[in-house]
Amino acid sequence: MTEMMPSSNEASARPALTVVSITPDRYETVRRTLRHVRAQTARDQIELLLIVPARDTLEPDESELAEFRWVKIVEVGALGATGEVRARAVREASAPIVVFTEDHCFPEPEWAAALLARHAEPWAAVGPVLRNANPETMVSWADLFIGYGPWLAPGVPGPKDHLPGHNSSYKVSVLLEYGDQLAQLMEAESVLHWDLRRRGYQLYLEPAARAAHTNFEHWTTFRPVQVMNGRAFADTRRRDWPASKRLVFAAASPLIPFVRFVRAVRDAHRAGIPVSLLARVAPALAGGLFLDGVGQMLGYAFGADDSLRVDLVCFESHRVERNEREGAQRAHV
Repeated sequence: MTEMMPSSNEASARPALTVVSITPDRYETVRRTLRHVRAQTARDQIELLLIVPARDTLEPDESELAEFRWVKIVEVGALGATGEVRARAVREASAPIVVFTEDHCFPEPEWAAALLARHAEPWAAVGPVLRNANPETMVSWADLFIGYGPWLAPGVPGPKDHLPGHNSSYKVSVLLEYGDQLAQLMEAESVLHWDLRRRGYQLYLEPAARAAHTNFEHWTTFRPVQVMNGRAFADTRRRDWPASKRLVFAAASPLIPFVRFVRAVRDAHRAGIPVSLLARVAPALAGGLFLDGVGQMLGYAFGADDSLRVDLVCFESHRVERNEREGAQRAHV
């Protein structure tokens, strides 16, 4: 079910940007992120698209939603693999540009305006740069370097081969060209970005669009998530490959951690991360990349089923609260 909730100051104009917020349960889960979206200088050009399991259990804060000019709530039932949910969001967007958010990533006030300004040019996708929202542990830094190393703030503007997953913006018309294939590609957006480049489209990194990303802080969650992310990525990438190519990539997977470690250190150095911090992060970074390599080997060789992606949704949601809970448990050990 789709429900429109126009605020009292709605005009007939079309929104310029649809901001997608996905909650696995209630409004409270995404409240912190939406507080930052409400603080955008371009808020009057934004449509908020809330993807929810059920409207009846959402418990929205109507006073906060009323601050948006356009609000749409879409019920999708229990959340499964996020690719299908994100593809549904693209089809539901009223604006020509769509951007995805996470409940643990918090955009700065000029974020939306910067994305819109760059989308006035013919880029198919525009991505933000990211900084560490929780820099207290070395695991957090390792998680950030592994997931978002090429796009660390302050960033270098310009065309890129791929952009930050789960946090980038797209021209809706370009994504709709994929039809039913879009859901599969949005499971691992790097694969989508590489295919956009193959089709002749261009991607741009916009450092004026900034966000603070919350990372996993403790090994308890960091370990299994690295394996699952690696396996999900490899499974998405291998879908149309012949068996021989899958086996070659599975056999080469032990090399992945070494290649990615060098790249991660290079990216962090380019972003101005102090050498002293890099030295402290190195063990966690190497461990995380080894686990990711194991996951990719399994993914290329055997694929991944939907239950793994459902598990990833569970880990991705409530990340701030999960970090706090694991930190409290460690304090009592």
